[in-house]
Amino acid sequence: MGGTIKITQLSLRLRIFLSMILLTLIASVLIAAVSIYQFKKEARDYHQDRLERKEDAITEHINYILSTTTYPLTTENLPLIFKDKIYELANIHSLEINIHDLKGNVLISSKGAFSVDKVAKPIPPIILKIIQSSTSKRFVDLQMINGQKYRSSYSYLKDTKFKPLGILNLPYVEETSFYQDELRNFLTRFGQVYLFMLLISFVIAYFLSSYITKSLQTISDKIRETQLNKKNEKIQLYASSHEIKSLVDAYNGMVDKLEESAVLLAQSEREQAWREMAKQVAHEIKNPLTPMRLTVQSFQRKFDPTDPNIKQKMDDYSKTLIQQIDTMSSVASAFSNFASLPAQQNETLNIVYVVQLALDIFNEHFIHFYAQEEEIITKIDRTQLIRIITNLVKNAIQAIPEDEENPMVFVNVFREGENAKIIVKDNGKGISIENKNRIFEPKFTTKTSGMGLGLGIIKNIVESYHGSITFESELGAGTEFTVTLPIINT
Repeated sequence: MGGTIKITQLSLRLRIFLSMILLTLIASVLIAAVSIYQFKKEARDYHQDRLERKEDAITEHINYILSTTTYPLTTENLPLIFKDKIYELANIHSLEINIHDLKGNVLISSKGAFSVDKVAKPIPPIILKIIQSSTSKRFVDLQMINGQKYRSSYSYLKDTKFKPLGILNLPYVEETSFYQDELRNFLTRFGQVYLFMLLISFVIAYFLSSYITKSLQTISDKIRETQLNKKNEKIQLYASSHEIKSLVDAYNGMVDKLEESAVLLAQSEREQAWREMAKQVAHEIKNPLTPMRLTVQSFQRKFDPTDPNIKQKMDDYSKTLIQQIDTMSSVASAFSNFASLPAQQNETLNIVYVVQLALDIFNEHFIHFYAQEEEIITKIDRTQLIRIITNLVKNAIQAIPEDEENPMVFVNVFREGENAKIIVKDNGKGISIENKNRIFEPKFTTKTSGMGLGLGIIKNIVESYHGSITFESELGAGTEFTVTLPIINT
């Protein structure tokens, strides 16, 4: 019943193991991704805050210069006002400073003469429009030049009456080497920790999958052993999960129902078998009763005490009745033998000797006996074993047609593993395909006489000693019966 469950359970154990490893991998990748994102966000926020702080500081410094200058506060005077101050501002705040007019043209810049670009570039018109339209009158332009990220801050310079004088541009280069080094160090340390976690995950996943599937293994074994014709044990599991407990409860409930069904089925089969047997016995008894009745009626009608042959007629009449009575007696004996279970004597026997002894009652010259060993010990009642052999050999002899030129019956006894094998083979007419499934039925027979109880009795005897009986047959070529009995190791 549970043959495929074990395979499923093995694959389940592998799936649990791989799932845990996959979860560890996914968790590690997510942690690494979040960490990288966090490092980059911190770097971005740091540079943004740093630019804003520098911009605020420079703006305050510029406002102070504008408030203390003697030059009139006009756009045209900005180069004169910051002629000497702009370099001082750039040095103090460590940042390049560019001052543009309201049209974006450069008025003055702290860019050194040794720079590649000696003159600062004018402000693009698109940026001018953004500054003019924004409520804060400020804009930060982000650019990537040769793999380096630049931030350029643009904001208005105003006079004491908050009238725009010009535009302050602060180019800022994001220095990310520190964060990149930190990120690299973090990933290195994380990789080391991850390898350790992966090894721990392998161990935990192995033991956890073993723990989970251990209960399933127990359930699988029990299901595989479950049979309708025997008492099945319930599963007792402790400290199991809720899901496993539900599965165990379902199995135990099924065992209870199966046992109830088996009892009802067995009872029904027994009743049906006895009904069929009663019909068969009644039929077999009626068969001789009919000729007995006719014989008595004929004798009654033709009886003449003065007949000179009365004595001979009486003898014939008696023989006919005795013959029919013997037939009924054999029917009753066969039925009695089948109905009674074999006595469990459990004698320790050498079946090689007993089988050979059972064959001595047969006079047929074509019966051949073979044994691979002189002694194979098993436990079985001697009388029942002889009964098995004589019945099988008798059936084999009767299965051979009378016109067979070379009749053969082979009886072979040998050891196979922990079992003893007894093979009875003939070269008779064989068993047809439609009769193979009925060969062990109590009332089935292919002979013209008998009740067909012989093989049913043999099967009953063999199975009572924990053995089995099987056969192979080919129509027109013969039949081979194999009896298997457990061996006692001496």
